[in-house]
Amino acid sequence: MELSSATARFQDSTAQFKEYEDYLDSKVTTTDKYYLKSRELARKVVEHGHKGTVLSREEFQEKKAAALAAEAAKINTLYNRSRPVTLASAGKELKDNFLKALAEREEANRSGKMTSVIFIRNHNTLGQEVSGYIDYAHRLKTQDFEPYFSGKKRLVPGRSDLCFYNWKTQVSVSNSSPNFEALYEDPNGLLFKNKRDKKILNVDPSSGPGEDSSRTFLQSDLHGHVVIYDHNIRTV
Repeated sequence: MELSSATARFQDSTAQFKEYEDYLDSKVTTTDKYYLKSRELARKVVEHGHKGTVLSREEFQEKKAAALAAEAAKINTLYNRSRPVTLASAGKELKDNFLKALAEREEANRSGKMTSVIFIRNHNTLGQEVSGYIDYAHRLKTQDFEPYFSGKKRLVPGRSDLCFYNWKTQVSVSNSSPNFEALYEDPNGLLFKNKRDKKILNVDPSSGPGEDSSRTFLQSDLHGHVVIYDHNIRTV
């Protein structure tokens, strides 16, 4: 038996007892009660180790707290998995290929099954040509995408995204995101390292995108040049 599984079972056994005294009572036999004539004395005999290995009061409280915390975390995880994900694209009539592609990936990026990187080259509100790489999952968590899917706004890379370049001002900015780390020193050019599974996403169009990743080129009326890199997160 592995130590971790044995410990887990031991913690589970403490969670069933409300108080330390209940735990001690569980180890008191009918014979003990008959000869000792006192529940308190029987508990003392157990607590002092005369009935085998027994947790001290402090150890019991620590293991009970750990077992209850583990159970609470399990319930919380199951609750979050069962909760429906609210999609900004739901109910929208999408005609542009780019918006359709974002809608197809929205649920997977919100739930963590997939992390997509979007490359866009287009003009900002000042008419300046800009390009960059956007962490789609991160943007979904930090921005309201309803205006994008409704056509009220265009998705354009900015200085807070993974990479940003303004072709007029020649301003270049790069950042890490919660999902990716940008790697510049590799001889293969710009790479993105996924922070969860440590796998590399290669955005060089002349190379493969990497393990568990895919590349999609899109024709869009909203943007001059769009590429979406999808990285699937494998669950154990």
